[in-house]
Formats: sequence, C-alpha cells, structure tokens
Amino acid sequence: MDKKNRIDIYTDGGCSGNPGPGGWGFVIVYSEKIYKSSGSEKDTTNNKMELTAVIKALESYKNSLENKASKNQKVRIFTDSIYVKNGITTWIITWLKNGWKTADKKDVKNKELWMILKNLSDRINPEWEWVKGHSGDRWNEECDALVKKEINAANKKI
Repeated sequence: MDKKNRIDIYTDGGCSGNPGPGGWGFVIVYSEKIYKSSGSEKDTTNNKMELTAVIKALESYKNSLENKASKNQKVRIFTDSIYVKNGITTWIITWLKNGWKTADKKDVKNKELWMILKNLSDRINPEWEWVKGHSGDRWNEECDALVKKEINAANKKI
C-alpha cells in the first residue's frame, strides 16, 4: 500500500514503577505531515498508559484528520504493546461474550479504557500492527522519547 493511501499511527505508553508516574505519546504520519502529542499522569500503570496512547491517537485522528482523509485511506496502528494488540484484536471478543470477565472469571482490568478503544476501533476500523520496542523503528522510538519526557514531567509534579 503506498503512503498516500494510508495513515500510520504509532503509540507508546509507560511508567516509572508500576504503578507510578506515567506517560503516553503518539505520532501520526499522514500525507507527508507529522502530528505528535503526549501527556502524563502522576499515578498510573503501564497498561493504562499504553491504552491511553492509542485512545488519544484515535481521538485526535477522528477530531482533526478523518475529514481530510479520503475514503480509501487505511489507518494502521503500530504499537509495541502485545497487551493492546491482542486485547483489541482477540481477547475483547471473549471478554464481551463473558460480560467483561477474563477466561478465569475475573473482571477485565481497565474495562473503561477498553470500552472507549473498542468504540473508536469499531468506527475507524484500523489495521493493528505490533512493532518490537527499542528496535530502531523511527516512529516507535519517537513515541518512546515522548513517553520518557512525560514521565520526567510527571515525576517533577510529585
């Protein structure tokens, strides 16, 4: 697929300690333009930040870019989080069937974030790609740098 027919979204989240101060970041590559955003929380978990990064990225796409995109442009999400990729593409099907319970009958953690992500994913229908973290992928590394900056900022707020 050529670059003109796709919108690539890279996301990352993390925290210092788990739980602890955390950050999220995303980079959207669209029509030779780059859009970046990031944020932090004082007390969070790594998984919440990974989910928040994707949610914020998809909300940004919906609010700012969706109307500019042509109908044949495909949105691809790149995440280094197996938790996010498998959660939204596989596990969520079972969670929904089981009333938001895991296979071992426990409540799904971060249900409220999963519900938001499911809604956005259903509306946008992105392709989901896993990218190995810290492997030299330009945009994944950029997201990681945004997350580290936000974690440092969150640490200073404590």
